Amino acid sequence: MVVESREPSTEMSSIPIATVRTREDAELVRGLLASEGIKSWVVADDAGGAYPFALSGGIQVVIDETDREAAETIVAGRVPD
Repeated sequence: MVVESREPSTEMSSIPIATVRTREDAELVRGLLASEGIKSWVVADDAGGAYPFALSGGIQVVIDETDREAAETIVAGRVPD
């Protein structure tokens, strides 16, 4: 399942819930969150594809801060370091 990426709205305070090494891992985390009704989006800086994510600090999955507690429970133990 692929969940569409979206930009955060200006009304919410966003926080990263996970940092992963690949786009596929980011989409898996997003799928876990979406299955529980938590909206998320991906923040990645890979210089337009010029650099691997491993060199750019990874990919962050970001959520609205109000979903923090539930999201932490969902991803705990499921996201590799």
